[in-house]
Amino acid sequence: MFKKLAITIIGLVVLVGVLGGIKGLQFQTMFAAGAGMKPPPEPVTTATVTEEAWAPTIDAIGSLTAVQGVTVAAELDGKIVQIAFEPGSVVKAGDLLVRQDTSTEEAQLRSAEASAALARINLERARELRTQSTIAQSELDAADAQSKQAAAQADNIRATIAKKTIRAPFDGRLGIRLVNLGQSLKSGDAIVSLQSLDPIYVNFLLPQQRLSQLARDLVVRVTSDAVPGTVIEGRITAINPDVDSATRNVRVQATLANSSEHLHPGMFANVSVVLPSTDQVLVIPATAVLYAPYGNSVFVVEPKKDDQGGQATEVLRQQLVRLGTRRGDFVAVTSGLKAGETVVTSGVFKLRNGIAVTVNNSLAPNAQLAPHPADS
Repeated sequence: MFKKLAITIIGLVVLVGVLGGIKGLQFQTMFAAGAGMKPPPEPVTTATVTEEAWAPTIDAIGSLTAVQGVTVAAELDGKIVQIAFEPGSVVKAGDLLVRQDTSTEEAQLRSAEASAALARINLERARELRTQSTIAQSELDAADAQSKQAAAQADNIRATIAKKTIRAPFDGRLGIRLVNLGQSLKSGDAIVSLQSLDPIYVNFLLPQQRLSQLARDLVVRVTSDAVPGTVIEGRITAINPDVDSATRNVRVQATLANSSEHLHPGMFANVSVVLPSTDQVLVIPATAVLYAPYGNSVFVVEPKKDDQGGQATEVLRQQLVRLGTRRGDFVAVTSGLKAGETVVTSGVFKLRNGIAVTVNNSLAPNAQLAPHPADS
């Protein structure tokens, strides 16, 4: 019994050993085959590092302001009897906006005009009588004063009627109507916003150390999320003569054309002041940069010969770079690259140092200094 059990156990051990050996050989063969395999080259798009002349800029955040803007308000108390404008319409200087009730003033004006006419007749009569020495000079002076007082009284009533006939003070676009027909207005009550939109101002602050670089008529480039993908050019038209003692910043104002009226007062905008000098910078597409907390990098494509077959291949070298200003689809590189080197421009997040690549630029992104996205 014992003998049979021992033989069975020995047989099982031998069988397990044989199976383990076979599996070990299989795994060893698989590992050897895997070690000899090489992944296929990764297809990439590339661009050449170029040297270009860029005008240096000073960047700031600005706020848009109307050249002329006001909330039209009532100057005198009165009830609205006519609203002569449409909200959102364009008006010219002098166009009627609102008319208040002036029936009382018009009646007073007729009385005052009659009194002024009578005072003028009395003055003319007094002058004739004075030439005949029929009346004293004091009577002529009194008649002259009465005539002037009557005319002034009529002018005062006309001025009141004019103030209750509210007109646009300048050309511009109206906003939302804030009053209704029949509403009684108090002095200072708002009626409608009126803004002159073309041209438009952009105000921004720059540190005092930049003051020596600023001058009137310098070009500014403005971008806003109100018109994505569009760069609007203007010129500096005013620089404050004083510097804010709290922030040590100087306020600058530029004027922009705004015929499309996409820009409105109160919006914020990104402002770049273009300085007259130029700098030579190395430029690459912004899509070539792999952004990371420890440092930005790019993948440089370099030729390399295969150690076994001697065949030339292209491999990647990850290179840390320091970036400068960005303009359109390009970014300037201040250190880490040389002119003429080739960098990968798409899909850099999936690449790694040392892998083989094949260059296929048929689908390369078209980087531009002034891009105009089709969907913007």
